[in-house]
Amino acid sequence: MIPLMDLKAQYVSLKPEIDGAIARVLEHTQFIQGPEVRSFEAAFAAACGAPHAIGVASGTAAIHLTLVALGIGPGDEVITSAHTFIASVEPILQVGARPVFVDVDPGTGNLDPARLEEAITPRTRALLPVHLYGQPADMPAIMEVATRHGLLVVEDAAQAHGALCCGRHVGLWGQAGTFSFYPGKNLGAYGDAGAIITGDDELAARLRMLRDHGRSEKYLHTAHGFGERLDALQAAILAVKLTRLEAWNERRREIAAHYRQALADLPLGLPPERDDTIHVYHQFPVYTRQRDALQAHLKAAGVGTGIHYPVPLHLQPALAHLGYRQGDLPVTEELANTELSLPVYPELTAEQIETIVGAVRAFFAA
Repeated sequence: MIPLMDLKAQYVSLKPEIDGAIARVLEHTQFIQGPEVRSFEAAFAAACGAPHAIGVASGTAAIHLTLVALGIGPGDEVITSAHTFIASVEPILQVGARPVFVDVDPGTGNLDPARLEEAITPRTRALLPVHLYGQPADMPAIMEVATRHGLLVVEDAAQAHGALCCGRHVGLWGQAGTFSFYPGKNLGAYGDAGAIITGDDELAARLRMLRDHGRSEKYLHTAHGFGERLDALQAAILAVKLTRLEAWNERRREIAAHYRQALADLPLGLPPERDDTIHVYHQFPVYTRQRDALQAHLKAAGVGTGIHYPVPLHLQPALAHLGYRQGDLPVTEELANTELSLPVYPELTAEQIETIVGAVRAFFAA
């Protein structure tokens, strides 16, 4: 079976370095705020071209801490996408604000800038674009709307480590960019982990304080904070993997280009790649009304797939109190009903890639 992702294959290729990094942490026992955290933060900031990177406990924590640090709270509205994982929206609710969903671009699945104006109200405080599947959102257009209306921008770059829009790394367009290092991400830890990047010195200092129980020095707490720190073991693992991120992303792009060429003549929607972006293909989504049948066929052929995301957020039972109904976001709902993700991880062999292509083509030839 060719899995949707293969974390074991990745670990085997890095085993001596990963094991050595873990052993060093076990030896010095500085598990919380240890030297590995500071070292990884510096390296990740440099990789993103960011003045600051703040390591935190997860991608969800990254968004939560950023919203708190920016003063977003009860009575505020944050405009975002319903075509994403619920972790993009949970922090909005956690700070007492209200998520407001707008529909997405039918090609990229990202927030559609043309729909933002109609969703803005006097209560709108921020925009939260998601760089879905590793494809940067249209940040110049989003920032134009935000600037004109005086809105904050927090980028959810959980799936877009290393992606660029107009030559600028994602996460650097707004006040802050948030990242998840969930194990299956392009840059993944061996557990939950995340980071925030920003060019704002004061915001960075506040984020560092908030992640550590509001502590300004030992046993002196100057704000209501949280226990949302990045631990040293995860930082050590991430530091090893970060040195491979650029090459891994390039391999993902090579596989995606092969899929795009090999499947171009099929009645199958393929992900576009805008000329002004560097897409890093956290997922390679294809779109067909025969999605479920294609998934079953691929499973029988030994190919694992995924669906991202079968129930859009505006139709999730946990968010029913927001008052959305089926039909409110037709593009989002169409993508949810037709999307299927093919394996695109860097460790795929040429033989595996051809097996995947052959299985997809066989389905449509039947």
